[in-house]
Amino acid sequence: MKSITTIASLILLSVVLLAQRPAVSPLTFERLRNATAEPQNWLMYWGNYQGTHYSSLKQIDKTNVDQVQTRWMVTLGMQASLQATPLVVDGVMYTSGVPGTIYALDAATGTQIWKYERTAKARNPNGSNPFNRGVAVFGNRVYAGTLDAALIALDRTTGLPLWETQVADTMLGYSITQSPLVLKDKIIVGVAGGEFGIRGFVDAYDLETGKRIWRFNTIPGPGEFGNDTWKGDSWMRGGGSTWLTGTYDADLDVLYRPVGNPGPDIDGSVRLGDNLFSCSVVALDPATGQRKWHYQFTPGDTHDWDSTEDMVLVDRLFNGQQRKLLLHADRNGFFYVLDRTNGKFLSATAFVKQTWNSGFDENGRPKVVDGSKASPEGSIPVYPSLLGGTNFQSPSYDPATGWLILEYQEAGQQYFVTPQEYTPGSQYQGGRQARIQGDTNTAGIRALNGETGKIEWDTRITRGSLNNGLIATGGGMVFASTSDGNLLILDSKTGTLLRTIKLSNAMASAPMSYAVNGKQFIGVMAGPTLYSLSLP
Repeated sequence: MKSITTIASLILLSVVLLAQRPAVSPLTFERLRNATAEPQNWLMYWGNYQGTHYSSLKQIDKTNVDQVQTRWMVTLGMQASLQATPLVVDGVMYTSGVPGTIYALDAATGTQIWKYERTAKARNPNGSNPFNRGVAVFGNRVYAGTLDAALIALDRTTGLPLWETQVADTMLGYSITQSPLVLKDKIIVGVAGGEFGIRGFVDAYDLETGKRIWRFNTIPGPGEFGNDTWKGDSWMRGGGSTWLTGTYDADLDVLYRPVGNPGPDIDGSVRLGDNLFSCSVVALDPATGQRKWHYQFTPGDTHDWDSTEDMVLVDRLFNGQQRKLLLHADRNGFFYVLDRTNGKFLSATAFVKQTWNSGFDENGRPKVVDGSKASPEGSIPVYPSLLGGTNFQSPSYDPATGWLILEYQEAGQQYFVTPQEYTPGSQYQGGRQARIQGDTNTAGIRALNGETGKIEWDTRITRGSLNNGLIATGGGMVFASTSDGNLLILDSKTGTLLRTIKLSNAMASAPMSYAVNGKQFIGVMAGPTLYSLSLP
């Protein structure tokens, strides 16, 4: 047992070290809004509000890529595969490790500045997806969600807790796995748990107090727009989780939130209808949470095709006209282009093999192939599989080419309905899947033309890409993580594989890039370890 003198000495030492640390510059909304002007930093989950997940840093290029090596590495727990994307603000890296832990590290050396640990107040025995995908930073605070569905705020300098707000009841299946998003005076957060028959929502909280400001129900109740798209009271168990970070247009002042699958996942017979706003993007007024418009990618889905993938915002030519676009590669196998000012459907192109849709009407509603819906006797062979043509792994929009680069997989399944009674807090899927005899899974990285959807190049990888992501950079590089633990480096214009770096046996996150004192780094989680790579 330490003496009082020893404890006092340790406290004094901590105070001295804090005093010697450089003063923290508050991270303002204007800096977040203009994040692309600070390529040395990685200020939010997607890198910027537009969701491009791109870095203009160009120190690493084809002339020196063979020299890239691990600069430092830090193990953040025993969990097999972490999914967080670290943030870097003015030379300090902020990241989550295993759920309940948050770190501040020196971004140049990996030296720990502080560590926060929190024990969950409740644990759902039926819980799944025990991951955290990162934090948000604003002002002098760090914000994060927890597996027991709380939102917390920490002091950015010390890691000490400032406030905690309970967002939902984890015993009903709710959790928070995403990196929250800061907008002006609010912190925006959504919930996971669509496979538990929850009723999804998006919340906004006061940055200073943690008090809830508004809630948008992604599954509308009686009197709310879209409730008539649910049979009977099925909306009460409608899913529609919001488990990945949205994007934001600061000029239009519009928040774009992706929404997950309906509940139960497979059995559509108990929730007949389009099931709004599942498998959709919803454009919200960030001041009030009111819906401006929505577009549904897969009405009445019976394949667990969450639409929680990245909603990328770009301003570019489209069919000869300058437009404000939303680009989205969906789990259902189609690459969509929408007008983000009003939600108008502009185009959709299959980027992987798909057999469920024969085309679109003028409003962008899919023409569903007979027999492709789940049924007791089984659907026809349906592509993509439940895992999707792509998933939550980060794509990257390269402004140099105008291409969206992503990891994909091609596989098919049959979908069977198995009726299931809803039990609060337990998984509520109402079905199962079966592999197609003789089917061969393929996976790889593709570049999609942002205007036409055409596949500009395709590079195959050896294993599936359910949980992996990539980043394109100003040096003409693409850094991509893979599920077999390799970091791939490709030419962004041709897809040519330039180098493979073995890091781990499991990677489930996306690389990011930052710079300290003029040196470019690539940061990525591999297994339980955070790696930072650079030139010698």
